[in-house]
Amino acid sequence: MQLDRALNAYLRHITIERGLSEHSIAAYRRDLNAYLGWLAAQGIAETDAVTQQVVAAFIAERAAADPPPAASSLARLQSSVRGWHRFLAREGIEQDDPTGRIRPPKMPRRLPKALTIEQVEQLLTAPSPDEPIGIRDRALLELLYATGARVSEAVSLDVDDLAYGDVLRLRGKGDKERIVPVGSYARAAVDAYLTRVRPALAAKGSATSKLFLGARGAPLSRQSAWLVIRSAAERAHITADVSPHTLRHSFATHLLQGGADVRVVQELLGHASVATTQIYTHVSVDTLRDIYATSHPRAR
Repeated sequence: MQLDRALNAYLRHITIERGLSEHSIAAYRRDLNAYLGWLAAQGIAETDAVTQQVVAAFIAERAAADPPPAASSLARLQSSVRGWHRFLAREGIEQDDPTGRIRPPKMPRRLPKALTIEQVEQLLTAPSPDEPIGIRDRALLELLYATGARVSEAVSLDVDDLAYGDVLRLRGKGDKERIVPVGSYARAAVDAYLTRVRPALAAKGSATSKLFLGARGAPLSRQSAWLVIRSAAERAHITADVSPHTLRHSFATHLLQGGADVRVVQELLGHASVATTQIYTHVSVDTLRDIYATSHPRAR
């Protein structure tokens, strides 16, 4: 099959049958377009001409780039290539999967970076309570920390998603829904935003059901939400690296430190596998070691 036709078939598959998010589909498309461009430069126009040696040469060339790619970027690229070739073999488009014996690069284990409870409190109270945008920003930050939502999930929320009292409906990866509790602090911050700020913002733009709105009344974007977090970190004088995922990491870490079961945290985070959630238990174990080392008279 021609390369572009095979790519389109795979993108339809992950969109319709697997239900991946637009962000994930865009990442697959970007990686595979780069791969197919490289194959075309080698004179390969059909999928049956791709061998294990060809795939290995592509990965090796990318790994030797100057500057070298991050291990995570190379692993994601290889995962995209493997997924495409597995699909072609499974659907009978090709007889063999040329990536079957190619091992993915070994990724170093990186523990998620979480803020301390004191830093989180500083971050949440950083937006000005006297400014409409500050009230909105406080509501967004409180909700992220209270629910462990991804930034993309938070900006996708509709006002109706809050119509369940003290719980919130989130739509995660693959459009899977989950229900998570909302604490009193977050609920109060969101209620203040809904009554005092959102009506005025909504009047500036076209009608939308989205919960969080920008200064001109349009739905808040992921990039704008990232700027809200960064601005709050600067105002709070937090020197640690604060990313869009920081509050999600802090949410999970603080729950486990407080005694929550890892299976419960898995459900709250929307992880498909508990193995993904268990990385946070290592953070808690490190904390226990620190406490033991400083508290036990014979720890050293």
